[in-house]
Order: sequence, then C-alpha cells, then structure tokens
Amino acid sequence: MTTSFGAANTALLKDPKLQIPSFRGLMSSGSLASARHARSVSVSSPSPSVIRAVSTPAKPNTASETKRSKVEILKEQSNYIRYPLNEELLTDAPNINDAATQIIKFHGSYQQYSRDDRGPKNYSFMLRTKNPCGKVSNQLYLTMDDLADQFGIGTLRLTTRQTFQLHGVLKKDLKTVMSTIIKNMGSTLGACGDLNRNVLAPAAPLTRKDYLFAQQTADNIAALLTPQSGFYYDVWVDGEQVITAEPPEVVKARNDNSHGTNFPDSAEPIYGTQFLPRKFKIAVTVPTDNSVDILTNDIGVVVVSDGDGEPQGFNLYVGGGMGRTHRLETTFPRLGEPLGYVPKEDILYAIKAIVVTQRENGRRDDRKYSRMKYLISSWGIEKFRSVVEEYYGKKFEPFRVLPEWEFKSYLGWHEQGDGSLFCGLHVDSGRIGGKMKKTLREVIEKYHLNVRLTPNQNIILCDIRNAWKRPITTALAQAGLLQPRYVDPLNITAMACPALPLCPLAITEAERGIPDLLKRVRAVFEKVGLKYNESIVVRVTGCPNGCARPYMAELGLVGDGPNSYQIWLGGRPNQTAIARTFMNKVKVQDFEKVLEPLLYYWKRRRLSKESFGDFTTRMGFEKLQELVDKWEGPELAPSRYNLKLFADKETYEAMDKCAKLQNKNAHQLAMEVIRNFVASQQNGKGE
Repeated sequence: MTTSFGAANTALLKDPKLQIPSFRGLMSSGSLASARHARSVSVSSPSPSVIRAVSTPAKPNTASETKRSKVEILKEQSNYIRYPLNEELLTDAPNINDAATQIIKFHGSYQQYSRDDRGPKNYSFMLRTKNPCGKVSNQLYLTMDDLADQFGIGTLRLTTRQTFQLHGVLKKDLKTVMSTIIKNMGSTLGACGDLNRNVLAPAAPLTRKDYLFAQQTADNIAALLTPQSGFYYDVWVDGEQVITAEPPEVVKARNDNSHGTNFPDSAEPIYGTQFLPRKFKIAVTVPTDNSVDILTNDIGVVVVSDGDGEPQGFNLYVGGGMGRTHRLETTFPRLGEPLGYVPKEDILYAIKAIVVTQRENGRRDDRKYSRMKYLISSWGIEKFRSVVEEYYGKKFEPFRVLPEWEFKSYLGWHEQGDGSLFCGLHVDSGRIGGKMKKTLREVIEKYHLNVRLTPNQNIILCDIRNAWKRPITTALAQAGLLQPRYVDPLNITAMACPALPLCPLAITEAERGIPDLLKRVRAVFEKVGLKYNESIVVRVTGCPNGCARPYMAELGLVGDGPNSYQIWLGGRPNQTAIARTFMNKVKVQDFEKVLEPLLYYWKRRRLSKESFGDFTTRMGFEKLQELVDKWEGPELAPSRYNLKLFADKETYEAMDKCAKLQNKNAHQLAMEVIRNFVASQQNGKGE
C-alpha cells in the first residue's frame, strides 16, 4: 500500500450516512509528523496529547481532529493495554475503576455484580477462555473445573463461541486464577475487547482431511491475530513469557508488510496502539457444516476441496454480526455475504487484509456503528472488496459454488475415523453444575479424555475406546446427560445467554427463564397437535446485543423490558436467513397468546416439509398479526389416545425424580420413553 492510495481514497473512505472516517483521519494536525514515525514510538506513560501508532500510511494533515469515543482514548493511553489495570489490581478495593474495566476486557474478563442483591454492590469478575475450535485439553478441563469450585460460583458455562466462562471470581483472586489458567495450557487473552475473538471451527474430532484442515486453519488465524506486545503476561505472570511454537507460515504472514498492512517496529504490528474499532469474529468450516453459524461472523471461511477431498482453497464471507439497539433502525443484525475465493496458501494474507481494512476504516466515534458490518453496509461489497484487494495485493477469485448448509449438533456417539469414538452431550444453556459437573469430571479424569466445546453450548468427549462406551454412557445418564433421543428436540437447538443476574446489559431473563419457556412451547405443540419429533429453533437473550444469536432463530426472544420480549420470526433451521421483528414488548405471561395461533396455523397451512421460519416468512407478518389478533383458541378434535402412564405412586415418584434431573415432569419423561421405544421397534432397532 502506498501513500498515494491513502490520499486518493480520502473521499472514498467517508460516508455521509454513517460518517465513517478513515482511520488515517485520526492523525490530527498537532500529532506526530508522520505515521511511520508514530508507529515506531513506544508508550512509556499515558499522554492524552499524543496519538501513537494509529495510522498507516501517512495522510496529509487535517484541519481538525476526528471525534473519537472514550474507549478509543483509553486504548491510546493504556501503554498497550496495561494502564491503569496494572495499578488498579494493586488496590484493596473490591472493584476497578471505569478505565481499567474497559482495559481488562482485552485480558478476557468483565467486571460484574449481582443485580439480585440489594444494598452495596458485591463486585466479582467473569473470565472467558480462548479456545480455537473449542479444543480443551484434559489438563485444562480439570483445571477449569477446580477453579470454578475454589474461586467461582461452583459452575462452568459453555459459550456460543466454544469457550468457558467462569463467573464469580473476586478481584483479590484474579491473578491466581489467571496465572493458573495460563500455566495449564489455557488462555483468556483476547476473549473480550476490541480485537479478534475466539475463532470458531466444527468441534467434531473427525479425521477427515477437510475437518482437520479447517481446524488447523482456525488455529493459524487465531495465532496470526493474537496480540504480540506481551501485556497479558506482564500483568498476570509478571512478564514470564509462555512460549508456544507458531507455524512458520503464521510468522511470515504476520511480519509481511509488502502492502502497507503493518506498523513497522511496533510492539503490535497488526493492531497498533488502538487495536480494532470493535470486537471481531471469525469462523472456519467445511461445506454443509453450519454448526458455527457461519453467516453471523465478521469473516466466514469455508474450505473448498477437489474431487478427491483434498483442500484447495477457501470461500470468504464478510460482514455478519448480531448486535443492535432497540428501536434504533440504523443498528441491525446482518448476514455475511460472499467476498471471493483465495487459494489455501493465501488465506492468512487475505484475513489480514480484511482485518486491516476494518482497522483503518471502521468507525471510532460511535461504538454502536463500529462493527465491520456497518462499514460494508455503507460502502457496499464492491467497494469493500476493492479496498481489501489493495492490502491483499491480489484480486479475489470468483466465489465457488457451495451445497446447502445444514445444522450439525454432533450429539450422541460417533466414530472419529481413527478407531476411537466421540460422544456429544447436550447441556441446557451450557451451564455445567451440580451432579452433572461432578460426573463429567469423574469421567474425563478417569479415562483421561480431551474435550471439545461446541458453538451450540454443548460438550464433546473425545478419543474414547469402544470398550469404554457402555460404562461412560451409564455414568453420564445417571447425571442427566442423556443420549439425544431422550432429550426434547426443542432443547437440542435452543440457546440462551447468561443475562440476569450478572450481566450488566441484561433487561430481562434468558438462561434462567428458558427452561420454563421451552416447557410452555412444548405444551403449545401438544395443544395444537404438533408431533413430538417436530421442532423449531428457539433462542433467547436478555438484551438486543444478541449473544445467543437470536436473530437467526425461527423464534427469537429478545429482552425488551422487565419480563417482556421482542418476538423475532423468520430464521431457518440451518441458520441461513435473518429473522425480523414481529412484535415488541410481549409480556412473558402473554406468550401463549402469540405462539398458539402461529403454531396452529403452521401445522395446518404449511407446505410439505416447510419449516416454521419459512412459513412465517411466506405468510407475511401482516397476515400473521391478523391471525394472532383474531385468535380464540384452536378447534381441536378430542384426542383418540388417553394413556394412563402411572399405575402406582412408587413408579411415579421414581420417574419424577429422574425427570427433575432433566428439568422435566414425570409425564413428559414417560411419554418420551414410550415414543422412543415405539420408534425403535418400528425401525427394527429394539434393545
């Protein structure tokens, strides 16, 4: 990239609608003489009057300094994400100040307090790990399990980005917990903050070439975009560097500056002192496998193989993202769109070019509009592609044709392809606690298993010998970790964010509310005559930020006030369509008034194999609203079947005790057992 390109595109890189300034425009008339000199200056102390390492290449002086958000100033003054966190951690206070609260996010932590409590705030910290592909070693799993008991609230949480969240850590224990994670093959670096987040990839430990290649690519992208300035280790392990070998192609791509992507001689060659305008999300997968919600990411990377299954290159999607603000139509969820194809040897350079384009041109004045999706929405894909190609140094090849996407959960028992088995386990809302936590630890420790975390908040046990299958299955079932055929289909695809009580952004319940909501959805299914094995994708969040990706759901519930939700309709089971707002501020007690007519008419008016999401889109919201407004209840014929499931009190009590492990009632569990038994007999697979 040359200086002439930057000058020629000054007008190109501004948009009057969203007022997106070029990152180069952050250089004020009173700043350093040239950006190249600025990039080489190290920060020894915070100084609000000097902007360092924020622009490449140089740009002519501007008349006035471009407005920047408070967080941008904090990043600039932080000495590469150290100050004032390093000082705040030394105080006796149970919390850290506002500036340190922003800075600690880059280290993988959020300051929180319980909103259920009254009186003085009881501060604690949530830690989030960074696990590309969801890979978790046996050693790290056992460490996280221990830390949850010793320093947390006794539970682990699996996130929608294949990581752990550890809640309830006190400030005085932060350094102990962080250093323990680091010394046990883990990291929280970059799990939060304005930089690349955890890189997703299919969690299944299959030995197929394309899966292995996708997972290795995710590892390499994560390494490429890992901060280099050492701030993380300075703060948590007193500067002790944890050396991990990087593939030479990663080091080469990071250091390459042939197209003006880097800050020469900077501690952060890709990020500079300002890092990115906002968080950045990347997912890698193989054709058909949409376990990663590929279209919701800033960059979606898809392996393209030849007829022999040998990976040749990658299709790239750009511009996905979920976050929005209620009743502000200039904020919106967005699907990624095709950018082009690159040969496999170029993938790191292409990723870097996209990241740098966002670094240079994403908005830094208003964080509501700082995600890359707004830059692409403003510019259009053609203009975005042309700017990325300048940093890439090549033209993108045409996007390759892909087959239809499918949601893959990888639950149950499967062959890995190397003689071993893996077992995918459903975990409601990703929350591991109680007997489930104890049993999982016992199994993982006894058989020395590695694990994978999935983007659907589930866990996969890997490298299991055939002889271990039966005892492991028995042990897990006793803790309520059942095979998928015994789990309600609604629960299989449902997701919720943590929300209350700890998330400061939550407006209403999500994780704590979804068990009851799913029971009520199941009751409506039964009332309108839908079959048990039919299902819809339900996702619930406590606020509009969309952490559980509700805008891709067939039925998305987004917190919109105390005990009320927006209802979003129109997503698809394979997560390839964006939902739209159907109703606002629906009180939780009025849920059935909306859901009953929608499901009733889906059953009666749907086309062959038409999903609920596609049905709502085809019908149109005006017609659906009319059906809801006129609803007086289903006209159902009396049931032909009336089973008396329990003949004695002892059987009922035993079934009820088992059902409670799965957050169900005795009747629901008994019906599931009967249905599954009948199905197995019909399929000739009775046990």
